Amino acid sequence: MRILNTIHARADTAYDNAYHHKLSGRIWRALEGTEYDDVHDENQPKPFSFSNPFPPGDMQEGDRRTLLIASPDEELLAHIAADLKDTPELNIGEMPFTVSDLSPLSPDVGEPGTSGTIESGTGVLVRIPPWRFEEYDINVDHDEAEFWRPELTMEPFRKQIEANLDKKHGLYCPDYLPGPSDVDGDLFDGYELIKTFAVPVTVTEGQEMTYVLSKWEFEYTVRDDHHRRHLNLALDCGLGERNSLGLGFVNIKEAN
Repeated sequence: MRILNTIHARADTAYDNAYHHKLSGRIWRALEGTEYDDVHDENQPKPFSFSNPFPPGDMQEGDRRTLLIASPDEELLAHIAADLKDTPELNIGEMPFTVSDLSPLSPDVGEPGTSGTIESGTGVLVRIPPWRFEEYDINVDHDEAEFWRPELTMEPFRKQIEANLDKKHGLYCPDYLPGPSDVDGDLFDGYELIKTFAVPVTVTEGQEMTYVLSKWEFEYTVRDDHHRRHLNLALDCGLGERNSLGLGFVNIKEAN
């Protein structure tokens, strides 16, 4: 489930690529005083993800942009939508916007047999913990998590995004339903790496980290209803880590 927000620039402004923390903070403020308030400090994947304000690029006053906010929890999205309607001023770092319209969306990868492509709208963050180094044959001289890079091969990337989606499935789907690692078959049929890049991200106020991210196109064919649920969960929660900072947001590029 998603909210499509139509936003307009309130002033001439340069596009701020360091939007992540400020936009995340605005969403959390919309959830203050709700049952989701305490989730902010819990050490677990958060129940929402969001796009960048797109298309990126410098703006003149009145220019239109679009922002998508996604979650597996319809009630959470309702709180955010209500707050943005009541307080449509949306300041994202140095980019001042006004929310002019909100619309619900329910993207779906399709019924079993459907094939398609999912693309990462924002960079995917995958960090490999040191206790997995031996399993993935990673030889480094430190014991800190390694950012995934192409030279580390596809195996750790595939396994880490599946393990991360398993956590989200355990949190936001019924216990009796199997998660991604409980079923036969891969999450995606094909992985096309578009690029890797490094970006500074403010993770908390006053703390900035440089993350190595990757952008992808993922091919899929829906095997059954369980696989459909797993793929749709990725659309709602994002892939990889730090989705509540706007990383790993994904969209359906095409389906047939």
